[in-house]
Amino acid sequence: MSSPNSPLITYALNGLSRCWLPDAGRWSHIYHLDGRQTPNESRPHSDVFYTLNVLLGLTRVSHAPDGVKIADIFEANVRQLPNLPVREYAYGMALWVAGEAGLDIPAGIADHVRSVVSDAGKWRSLRAQDVGMLLTGIVVQARTDPAKWTAVADRVFSRLAADFAWPSGLFGDAPSGLRHRFASFASQVYLTLACYSYGELTGDPRAIEMANNCSRKLIALQGPQGEWPWFFDAKAGRVVDFYEVYSVHQYGMAPAFLEFSERHGVVEARAALIKGFKWVLGANQLAKPMLAPALSLSIRSQVRKGELHTDKRRALRAIANAAVGQSSGLTAASNLELRLECRSYELGWILWSFGRVNDLPELTNHALFASG
Repeated sequence: MSSPNSPLITYALNGLSRCWLPDAGRWSHIYHLDGRQTPNESRPHSDVFYTLNVLLGLTRVSHAPDGVKIADIFEANVRQLPNLPVREYAYGMALWVAGEAGLDIPAGIADHVRSVVSDAGKWRSLRAQDVGMLLTGIVVQARTDPAKWTAVADRVFSRLAADFAWPSGLFGDAPSGLRHRFASFASQVYLTLACYSYGELTGDPRAIEMANNCSRKLIALQGPQGEWPWFFDAKAGRVVDFYEVYSVHQYGMAPAFLEFSERHGVVEARAALIKGFKWVLGANQLAKPMLAPALSLSIRSQVRKGELHTDKRRALRAIANAAVGQSSGLTAASNLELRLECRSYELGWILWSFGRVNDLPELTNHALFASG
């Protein structure tokens, strides 16, 4: 009998089986691809968040592996959040997973979220990923319990619109300071997803318009081979450093918001998704698939040589480009190297973005996945 899952989804599930930490009951922070004897590296606070991200993806999979008990894994991991040094986005992910999987949220988790979003002092410390995931999780909860969560969603969206959005269409990474002006691609993804989710829940056209504007701006800034740039001057609407180019953005996180974009009339979205995904299949500067088929894993990123273990050069480059009003382009392929690792949440995003996709066989049924 053939699998109800596409080869892409089967590939990701097989890869996740290598990242599983049976003694801890969660997926690992990093699976190293450099040949070391013990490839899985565990960092409990990261493991737990990544595990929630994987569970989110599993809610969209037709057939999860028999040994994966979503409810049990969720219960065991979500209760660890208050005892771990996690950022607020982990609580947002917990709400999101619980809503999609039809699971109960521990009372302390829900109380924590309501406390954070109602505290003006705490709000000033939140970053884009925190706000985006909190709002998305709150929206998912509001679908089934509007009396408890809709007003909370309204409050968070209002602050998002006031403190993170720029006229350029892009979002900043913080309500104030230097990171109000600068932000990563991930910041754009989380806030765009949140705006689409809120807009669909409430029918607020402003939220959909903000999300569409960001989507169109990102598509306009996409690289010639489908690269999603990493760092932006959000105020100016300009790329100030392309690198690193992360595989998860290409095959998981960009498709997540582009699914909404296509539904809301962004006609460029589908072509951008396909072009970005093909970057992973080898249509990139290094002419190399960003996959490890023997392990059913992916290669994390393409990075400038000498910058694997520091982001100081990237930060200085971005600030310098912004100061002179200059956009960043791609560097020569000879100046790039690979970050040889895979993180479990990356495979989780594949499950989320493609678990229900059956109309892109050139991607989901590609020979690289069938051979894994």
